[in-house]
Amino acid sequence: MNDLLIVQNGGERPGSADREARSPAGTPAPGARPLAVDDPPGSIEGHLVSLLAPNTFEAEQYRALRALLEQKRKEAALGVIALSSPTAGDGKTLTAINLAGTLAQSSGSRILLVDADLRRPSIEERLGLRGNGPGGLVEAIVDSGADLASVSRFLPLFNLWVIGAGHCPASPYEVLKSPRLGHLLEEARRRFDYIVIDTPPVVPVPDLRVIERWVDGVVLLVAAHKTPRRLLEEALRAVDPAKLIGLVFNNDDSLRSKAYGYYDYGHPLNGVDRRRARRTVKRRSAS
Repeated sequence: MNDLLIVQNGGERPGSADREARSPAGTPAPGARPLAVDDPPGSIEGHLVSLLAPNTFEAEQYRALRALLEQKRKEAALGVIALSSPTAGDGKTLTAINLAGTLAQSSGSRILLVDADLRRPSIEERLGLRGNGPGGLVEAIVDSGADLASVSRFLPLFNLWVIGAGHCPASPYEVLKSPRLGHLLEEARRRFDYIVIDTPPVVPVPDLRVIERWVDGVVLLVAAHKTPRRLLEEALRAVDPAKLIGLVFNNDDSLRSKAYGYYDYGHPLNGVDRRRARRTVKRRSAS
């Protein structure tokens, strides 16, 4: 993808003909574990506004990001999306969950959320599912007999499928480097409209560099006025330019909502627009 969307956070789907037969929306895939009655929604983290408060201004900002991604999908294949950040604490996991929840609000959609941050997994905990799972991504990778259904959970309240990280391995990089990850994501492509993957920060560890070969695009989360500019520049150099979809500037206090910000269109990185994008990065990253 040649365009980079500068995003301020504070139609027809391709592949429908060759996708495997799917269960109707609102029903779990074969073998998936539905969210049980004793999995209390009250344990879900309050910042997951797309799930808990979808009619709020904050949730609307995630719908704007969804609209940008849907527009990009009309231009090129965009089914598997990885979210990362230059370093920890930029808000990538919250954005990944909220984005997946927003995509799942589309009628008839099938959305899979995957925790591929094997070093600091938190998706299940944030969703109140910690300790109740059937295994996770690690188990599906190391066990050649496992499939997506055996490690996924369906949350009917949110029309969302979730795969947790599973047991944290001693060497996350080696696990993610396995060709099995590619096979699992290909299976997911046939079964889901979008796969949203939460990945580790790109600067301190190399995990995203092996994950990105299997994804269609990468979105980088940046904490506005907090993430050091040098780390952002290092992250931009580390990500394959052909895979980079855009940037999300999180917690931009110059915008209406300090918690979630405001999404806005950016411009292609060429000519004057490239200079404008660089100025945007300088203004919203720390020195």
